[in-house]
Amino acid sequence: MERVPAARSAGPASPWARVLADALLAPTPAALRRWAAAGLVTSVLIILTGAAVRLSQSGLGCPDWPTCTTTSLAASGTTGDPLIHRWIEFGNRLVTVSIFVVAIGVFIATWQYRHDGGRRRRDLVWLAAAQPGGIVAQALIGGLVVLTKLNPALVSVHFLASVALVAATVALYVRCQEGVGPARPLAPRPVRLMGIAMVGGVAVMMAAGTVVTGTGPLAGARDVARYNLPLQGVTQFHADIGWLLGGLVVALLLGLRLGAAPRRAVRLGWLLAGLIAAQGAIGYAQYFSGLPAGLVWVHVTGSVAIWVTALFLPYALRNRATASAGRQAEPAGAHSGDVSLPR
Repeated sequence: MERVPAARSAGPASPWARVLADALLAPTPAALRRWAAAGLVTSVLIILTGAAVRLSQSGLGCPDWPTCTTTSLAASGTTGDPLIHRWIEFGNRLVTVSIFVVAIGVFIATWQYRHDGGRRRRDLVWLAAAQPGGIVAQALIGGLVVLTKLNPALVSVHFLASVALVAATVALYVRCQEGVGPARPLAPRPVRLMGIAMVGGVAVMMAAGTVVTGTGPLAGARDVARYNLPLQGVTQFHADIGWLLGGLVVALLLGLRLGAAPRRAVRLGWLLAGLIAAQGAIGYAQYFSGLPAGLVWVHVTGSVAIWVTALFLPYALRNRATASAGRQAEPAGAHSGDVSLPR
């Protein structure tokens, strides 16, 4: 009777495990791009889950840190808050842990990636390192937020740290598809400056939004400190920034047209204009309907969409050679396998 050969013991046991190991330890440009996309998606996810915690008034569902309560790591026991609040806050902490695992994967894959005869891309390594580093910083700031019973200034810093993390993930996603040569501008300098100004304006708008939320009824829990500011005044200031952004995006669209910018940049400009218009409508609707939590969460989601789109725009206005050897120079993100990148 013929003996059946024994299974090989070396290497991962299953084909899926071998594929994952190869993508992590010997990533191709396409695999690295997928890791970068995963980092971008998860960095956005942590903002949306964090907003759900605050808007559901679950910010003190777990009143201790790093454990949920003084006696339990998980959401158990009694804390004075409803059980659903404890599980929402504890669930957000679990999401943070899972996202940290993805960030570690992004860093390992970037560290292992080689180009041009085996050289490591230091620019990508630094951007990838910002992801696990940023999540650790978020966790520490989040701990201070809990221990200070949702100090509004710290809550704002916590949110803005997440916003900065998204910027790093977008940069990695774009840069891992490019070469290391100097950037070639694809539009006149005034148009490129307007693209950068949009990024700055959106950042100011999001910072003002944290002040509005920290002043109003959805500050994370019922009996917590708030900014000592008039809600109507800070809301009006936030709306004024939105109107300024609307005017700037109209000027940007005109500049993209007159400056013969690439089609991808023009599409991003129109997408940004549409998102800002929709965001303004949602903002007024939520204000005049008494700030319902669900609609405010949609407003936060719109803010993140605007932020990501604005971040991609300056990259679409310049070009480097692609990371793949032997390829013709093309705009970053022009690969058919790209995800979550407007064209």
